[in-house]
Amino acid sequence: MTNNKPKFLVLLILSLILALLPSLPSFSQMNPSDIQNHWAKDCIQQLSQREIISGYPNGTFRPDRPVTRAEFAAIVNKAFPNAPISRAAINFTDVSSTFWANAAIARVYQTNFLSGYPNRIFQPNQNIPRVQALVALTSGLNYSPGQPVEATLSSNFTDASTIPNYAKTAIAAATERSLAVNYPNVGQLKPNQLATRGEVAAFVCQAMGVAGVPSAYIAGGQEPVATRSELRGVWLTNVDSDVLFSREKLSSAIAQLAQLHFNTLYPTVWNWGYTLYPSEVARREIGTALDPAPGLQGRDMLAETIEQGRAKGLSVIPWFEFGFMAPADSQLAQRHPQWLTQRRNGETVWVEGGVHNRVWLNPLRPDVQGFLTDLIVEIVRNYDIDGIQFDDHFGYPSDFGYDDFTIELYKQEHNGQAPPTDFKNPEWIRWRAGKITNYMEQLFAAIKATKNDVIVSLSPNPQEFSLDSYLLDWQTWERLGLIEELIVQVYRDDLSRFSAELAHPSVQQAKNHIPVAIGVLSGLKGRFVPVEQIQEQVEIVRDRGFAGISFFFFESLWNYASETPQQRQSALQQLFPNEVERPSVYEDWKPKS
Repeated sequence: MTNNKPKFLVLLILSLILALLPSLPSFSQMNPSDIQNHWAKDCIQQLSQREIISGYPNGTFRPDRPVTRAEFAAIVNKAFPNAPISRAAINFTDVSSTFWANAAIARVYQTNFLSGYPNRIFQPNQNIPRVQALVALTSGLNYSPGQPVEATLSSNFTDASTIPNYAKTAIAAATERSLAVNYPNVGQLKPNQLATRGEVAAFVCQAMGVAGVPSAYIAGGQEPVATRSELRGVWLTNVDSDVLFSREKLSSAIAQLAQLHFNTLYPTVWNWGYTLYPSEVARREIGTALDPAPGLQGRDMLAETIEQGRAKGLSVIPWFEFGFMAPADSQLAQRHPQWLTQRRNGETVWVEGGVHNRVWLNPLRPDVQGFLTDLIVEIVRNYDIDGIQFDDHFGYPSDFGYDDFTIELYKQEHNGQAPPTDFKNPEWIRWRAGKITNYMEQLFAAIKATKNDVIVSLSPNPQEFSLDSYLLDWQTWERLGLIEELIVQVYRDDLSRFSAELAHPSVQQAKNHIPVAIGVLSGLKGRFVPVEQIQEQVEIVRDRGFAGISFFFFESLWNYASETPQQRQSALQQLFPNEVERPSVYEDWKPKS
């Protein structure tokens, strides 16, 4: 008979190790039973989704359990992976090279979050008091108080006299920054009490700007720190809106948006087969450098938007709306018929919304790629923009792709075999989407070579629809680092469907790497959206910890609605009571290595 004792002993030892080290990260999304009624539940779940904290193998979180210095180091290291190194490394004598948190401890020391004790001692298994946790966050984030220290402490905490002298300045700074979270009595800091896992989660949520901490427990009566950094955008279009067609209307709109505390403008610059800014590339390929619409002639709408937006503190990210799409009767289509792709039956016309006849440039052709790249690089080179944005039109409808060029390219890579007749064939979908991704890699490199600080933004539909219907595989783009800001268009009236799209794995995964905002429909000319729905969707976006929202589109913010403009603007003022900065791609959300 086979002796199973060695195998049994190995399993027993592994079980004991897991029991002794329950805080090792599992990176699983968490909804443990013991936080359902906990005051920091939403915050804990947000950090779990971001893989910053984790639960235990038995499905619990134990929010009231004390946190060791090593555990705190591991949490902080995940929460602030891009914190700058501010001092040389040190080897702590009580932290071995094989200790589970060795790397995290080394890094939080170098980034000035935590220091050790004399004689190079760290005491990794010592439970950390609340005061140490707050001082550590304040130190690593380099916060300092702006008001008199004693006045801040005495006006916020009934137990201010128990705060150690060494920590008073840091605690005052933490209070001003809304990091001090006190439950159940917001006026009691309890500085020398051991910090619990739930309390540490709340401190970190506030420091990261993640929603989920009830404002009633934030010292000083401050709103959650999440309101300090939030993308508040709006798309400016040339369809069903005249905002772009005069300098005066554009100026008035920007002033109004700034007053309502928006911080980002996405003006369309490529639409209906024309550029809405003077373009020599367009003159070369289309025959005219600018959309002939009367309100655009003699102006540079993009330059005006940048000038006036910057004057009001708004970022400007031109929206390359039409992408590879063009009107069927456009000069672009007539001058370059060889650039067009087609269906299996040879048709090149695609009817948008049952009304507009469109054609699609073939993004697999080098000459088409060259044209689009030249247009985009021209904007990046000539204008002081904050970024450039694309959407699903940077793919093309999945029933297209049966033009001679694409068929021949497919045959070359498939031993002479023709493409599948079923345009929804998964391999055929992936092959075409992969070619578009290859082009996006080249375009991203060209943009960065021109101006490295211009961000690449994308505003697609949810991943499955985007890939299956438009061959745009944005989830792969994000994984490859080709997107630096993502705004997912979730135009749903049903709040349960709206929430379900926000919970999709593709969206949640992207949220861990880059700023992910949600596109909210504020209305269309023939589709009014109630202001209550807008408010509910914005709150859902915030509750789920996203980077912000962008509204489609400017005109429907208050003109295409059943409520009066004054009622709509009042609702927006309630949503955006304070001026905030948009999330920083390069500092706050650098992709994980």
